[in-house]
Amino acid sequence: MRRKQQLNKYVNQMNVVPYIDIMLVLLVIFMVTAPLFVPGVINLPTVGRANKIVELPIEININSNKEYSITQNNKTTNIKSLSQLINLISTMTDSNSSVVISADKEVKYNIVIQVVDKLYAKGIKKVALVVKEKNGQIK
Repeated sequence: MRRKQQLNKYVNQMNVVPYIDIMLVLLVIFMVTAPLFVPGVINLPTVGRANKIVELPIEININSNKEYSITQNNKTTNIKSLSQLINLISTMTDSNSSVVISADKEVKYNIVIQVVDKLYAKGIKKVALVVKEKNGQIK
């Protein structure tokens, strides 16, 4: 009789230790993999000294995979082709607007010059390149 009471006592309790173990393993997995999925990181070239940006221009981003995106007012839009990029920039700006290009340092110089050339052809004359100072600040 006493043995049956002990069995009933143990059956009514839920064992949560396996759930805690699973949650800890998932937490470790997410902590390790989260830094690997950083979208839009561009490794800028460095210079000794650069001018500060006065107004917020439209920013063209070119990553190491030669993919384009436009950032304006902290909103980023991915673009598929150079012609689509230039058409979108020309509708967003006028001749007095500033455009900056942030290109990964692994991107070939020719690709950046093509973007600058197309912008000049559309009448956008204020084009600058974004670089990082040697102390790590973006200018």
